[in-house]
Amino acid sequence: MLRVQLPALISKREAWNKGRIHGQKRQLLPKQVWAIRARLKLAIYPRDFALFNVAIDIKLRGFDLVKLNVSDLVKGDRVRERVLLVQGKSRKPLQFELTENT
Repeated sequence: MLRVQLPALISKREAWNKGRIHGQKRQLLPKQVWAIRARLKLAIYPRDFALFNVAIDIKLRGFDLVKLNVSDLVKGDRVRERVLLVQGKSRKPLQFELTENT
């Protein structure tokens, strides 16, 4: 069988992540979490503030957090105390409680 040799492709630009640290990042310190909460609350972004609080409370992956709907957390005009959610990657059910701040 005849093998065809193709010319090597040379990239004309550098990769966007060249020289950056790859992989898992260090977790946020409690001081950093409170600083982010304070800035979001002062900046008057209620959606971002609520999403950040929910993310800290339930420790979901990012794509699970983005798929979360208001109807998952609220029933009628009241916020649910306990929420049952199925994780996207592992398909495991996750039950969590929301704190009063959230």
